[in-house]
Amino acid sequence: MELQGKIILALEPRSGVGQRGEWKAQDFVVETHESYPHKMVFSVWGADRLQRFNIQVGQEVLVSFDIDAREYQGRWFNSIRAFDVRLVDPATIGAQGMQAPPMPDAPAAPAQGFAPQPQTVNPAPFPPAEEEGSADDLPF
Repeated sequence: MELQGKIILALEPRSGVGQRGEWKAQDFVVETHESYPHKMVFSVWGADRLQRFNIQVGQEVLVSFDIDAREYQGRWFNSIRAFDVRLVDPATIGAQGMQAPPMPDAPAAPAQGFAPQPQTVNPAPFPPAEEEGSADDLPF
C-alpha cells in the first residue's frame, strides 16, 4: 500500500538486542493533504533503512508500507511497517487532485443490444387524466 503526505513528527529511535542480534527502529507520523487530512504513524525497521531513507520533519514523502496485526494477551495490535520511503516534489501536491482522468483514444463502442434511445419530451405538465372506473384507485 502507499500513502503520500508530509512528515509532521519523528519519534525517538528505539534500539535493542533480540534473538537475531541488534535492531533499530523509528516511528514517523505522516499527514495527508485531503480536505479532511488523515494522520498515520509508521515504523521503519533497520539502521540501514533509516540511514537510506533519511526522513526529516517537513518532507513530502510517498510511503510504501505493509499492514499486519498481532495478538498479545488477548488483545490485537496493528503494525504499519514502511519498506520504502521516497521524497516527492512539493510542487506536485496541488496538481495531483486537479488532474482529470486520462481520456481513451477512441470512443468506446456501446454494449451489444444497448443503443442510445432518443428522449421524448412530454409538453403537458401532467399525464392525461384517465377515465373514471379504471383499475387504479389512487386519488391522484
